[in-house]
Order: sequence, then C-alpha cells, then structure tokens
Amino acid sequence: MTIEPRRQLAELPQLVLGPLRGRADGAWEHGPRGKWTPAQIVEHLALGLNLSAATFLSRRNHAPMSRRRRTPAEHVARLFIFGLRWFPPGRKAPERTTPAAEIDGATAEAHFLAGLEVWDQVDRALLPERRTDLFVKHPRMGDLTVEEWMRFHVIHARHHAKQIRARVGP
Repeated sequence: MTIEPRRQLAELPQLVLGPLRGRADGAWEHGPRGKWTPAQIVEHLALGLNLSAATFLSRRNHAPMSRRRRTPAEHVARLFIFGLRWFPPGRKAPERTTPAAEIDGATAEAHFLAGLEVWDQVDRALLPERRTDLFVKHPRMGDLTVEEWMRFHVIHARHHAKQIRARVGP
C-alpha cells in the first residue's frame, strides 16, 4: 500500500469538520426536511469508522483468512464506489450506521474523532503484517482488507463532506 490512504485518513477532520468549525449549534442540527443534519452525517461516518475498526481489532489474532468470492452486486458496488467514487442515490445506510434522530454536534464530532483514533490503532496493530489475510465484510462490496476499508472511509467521507458543505455553505 502507498502511504496515501493513511495520509488521507489524517485529513478527514479538516474535510468533514472544517466547514462546521466556529458555527452555531443550529448549523450542525438542522438540515433539509427528510435528510440528515450535519451532526447526523458526522455521526454516520463515526459509526462506520468505529464499527469497521473494532471488527478488525477483534480479529487481530484470527487465523489467516481468504477473501470470499464476490457476488455480481458486490462487483458493481465496488466499481461504483472504488472506481467511480459514486454512491447511487436512494440507498439507505446500513442500520448499524444510521444515526439517532437527535444528536448534537459536539457528540458527533467526538465520536468521529474517536473513530479516526481507533483507525490509527488498527494501522499500527495490523499493518503491514495482516495486509492480505484479514478481512471485514462491507455490506455492499463484500470482504475488504484493512487498506481497502481505509480507502472506503476516505471516499465515503468525501461524499458526505459535500453534503455537509451544501447544508452549511463554504
């Protein structure tokens, strides 16, 4: 792996939280009708970061694994997300990464930063030794390695950072 996904993970606080810095609570907690608020978006990202990282850490001592064969739908999802960096509209987030209806910005920000800290632990604990033989299933793309999950989180955060900027402005 190149150092790029690690460096990009380190840039996520500025990308995701930067547009919200110095803004009143209302900027975090209000969004378009039927859409997530910026705080919910940040919490959604935090839930994904924490869930995937915790799963990798829990498998740290797992015997070497082999990637399961991808389904056609997983191949298509991988093309959209990793290839085109595009998330088809209308897809619901997995239940485990759906934020609560009411969450404040400070809580969401703390969860997001904690998720990035756990990914730093994953990086130190598992790379490079477990680069090719440890997997965690992504709900749309199938089994992913540590580095593939890092890449996903960067692409995913960029997708949602655009939504945050659209809600609060530049």
